[in-house]
Amino acid sequence: MLAQKYYWAFGVFVMSNFVLTMLAAVLTAYIAPAAAGSGIPEVMAYLNGVDLPEVFSFRTLVIKVIGCIAAVSSSLHVGKAGPMVHTSACVALEFGARRFKKYRLTCKWLRYFKNDRDRRDLVTCGAGAGVAAAFRAPIENGAAMTNATANVSMWRSALLWRAFFTTAIVVAVLRALIDVCNSGKCGLFGKGGLIMFNVTADDISYGSKDLLPVIILGVIGGILGSLYNFLLEKLLRVYSLINEKGCAYKLLLAAFVSITTSFCLFGLPWLASCRPCPINTSEACPSIGRSGNFKKFQCAPDHYNDLASLFFNTNDDTIRNLYSGGTDNAFSKYSILIFFATSFFLGIFSYGLVVPSGLFVPVILTGAAYGRLVALLVGSHSTLDHGLFAVLGSASFLGGSMRMTVSVCVILLELTNNLVLLPLVMLVLLVSKAVADVLNSNIYDIIVKLKGFPFLEGYGEPYMRQLTVSDVVTGPLQFFRGVERVGNIVHVLKTTGHNGFPVIDEPPFSDSPLLYGLILRAHLLVLLKRRQFLPNCSLASSDASRLFSPLDFAKRGSGKGDDICDIHLTPQEMNMFIDLHPFSNTSPYTVVETMSLAKALILFREVGLRHLLVIPKCSSRSPVAGLLTRHDFTPEHILRLHPTLTEIKWKRKKLFRFYFR
Repeated sequence: MLAQKYYWAFGVFVMSNFVLTMLAAVLTAYIAPAAAGSGIPEVMAYLNGVDLPEVFSFRTLVIKVIGCIAAVSSSLHVGKAGPMVHTSACVALEFGARRFKKYRLTCKWLRYFKNDRDRRDLVTCGAGAGVAAAFRAPIENGAAMTNATANVSMWRSALLWRAFFTTAIVVAVLRALIDVCNSGKCGLFGKGGLIMFNVTADDISYGSKDLLPVIILGVIGGILGSLYNFLLEKLLRVYSLINEKGCAYKLLLAAFVSITTSFCLFGLPWLASCRPCPINTSEACPSIGRSGNFKKFQCAPDHYNDLASLFFNTNDDTIRNLYSGGTDNAFSKYSILIFFATSFFLGIFSYGLVVPSGLFVPVILTGAAYGRLVALLVGSHSTLDHGLFAVLGSASFLGGSMRMTVSVCVILLELTNNLVLLPLVMLVLLVSKAVADVLNSNIYDIIVKLKGFPFLEGYGEPYMRQLTVSDVVTGPLQFFRGVERVGNIVHVLKTTGHNGFPVIDEPPFSDSPLLYGLILRAHLLVLLKRRQFLPNCSLASSDASRLFSPLDFAKRGSGKGDDICDIHLTPQEMNMFIDLHPFSNTSPYTVVETMSLAKALILFREVGLRHLLVIPKCSSRSPVAGLLTRHDFTPEHILRLHPTLTEIKWKRKKLFRFYFR
């Protein structure tokens, strides 16, 4: 560029971005498809009770790290916060339950993480640590925890101090690494301390005349945030149709978006006019070979291109430049408008590719540009600095798109290191969220639904109050007797996909049919593999369970689990019996068939259940009337069984969301 070889510069820029994008896309498409996207919807679904083992595998962890570095470096309009959350969740799960046994580095105390409850705690703490590490903000870990607890199926008080301990470790490690880097041993890595966008100012003041522009900014931000979600949902549906055609189409889509992005970033700054460098500026103007507010691009000496200064910086540096105080005249209205529109649409087009990519930082950046644009339009009608308008613009856009209030408030205050902004940030967040909630759902809920995860909300839809659990139970019910024939167990496991089966005792083992307990498919597979069979239909000896250790029934980590098709039994063994009594859960959760479906949903979600047995009201019937799983509580299943409720659902949905969310 300094030698005015603009075509060569453009070629280098396009090829660099293309190679980095394709590196991330090829690794993700062919090695770890689960590493694509931000990973936050997957973490939310896992904490909600959806088992996604491959999403947190060691292979996904490695590709997530490499792919995120390549994707963020390729000038795609994506962020690193979401992938960092997913990465830390993978680290937590790998450390707690999986890889160490393979490499003979396991310890006895790691056996405590062989269950779903403790693994969810690990993932929750790991996700919070990832946010804290991504933004170098310790308190933000707590903010992320606040948001994560809304998705956890079973909240425990012990999780609070564990998250606090995790935060303390994160802060200590970050502080040590930043001290090392500040000594000049790490180059630009870690520069800036624990606060990313420090815009502290001692002379910040605002009055009643500033409230109206701030409220208008919140209203428009809520509309723009919901529009962002709407367009992203439509585009993701198109991308999913393309990606379903195979890896070649995934790579072509990534290549097209990369080249288009490069054309936009390199071509649009030519539309902006050069501006003379400000007098007595604290930083170099123009800034050549380093980050800064003043990029020379094609301008003459002592001049800079304000639009190139926004495009040819990292997302972090661009946000910091927009947040900076005392820069009201650094960017023209025309350049800010172009940058806002470009950032808005590139943020939509860049997400959904087969690369690790986040949404949080692009939304902050787009909101900052929107805030700057509002500041330029408001002009003398407000006394607020344009940098503060950028902070409020980010808050309004986050509130309109992601609908997080408390956590976003803490995040922005810590990133900007400015407590004086608290009342205005709170006002903008509440206004933008209220406006956007009337229009559509938050972005992560939309992505969770597009991915098909059976996510359970923390409340029951209004139409669920009109139904009982018996209204959604479908049959036939598969159950086993206390002493069951091996051949029958194998037949049921091969012909059904159920993961839990009621165990019912019948004469001569009981006076009348009664519910004994619940047994899992994984436990039945262990019993079949060990071949501890009985020659006749009788109870096993009292020490039958001593032939097994608790680790035999522990939940498997990543990788292929046991399958009934891999177990081969002889005809003689198929005619033998298994006593299921010592291996059944004798205290499963049960509800009466007349219980409200909304109340059963709350019990199912808050306790973190996978199976909920339905018992009849009348004792003269079969001891079990049905079995409820996560699928039975999904709106798609309920409305398929009761289509007349569809009209009631849509009439009350918006009002219910506004008051109860």
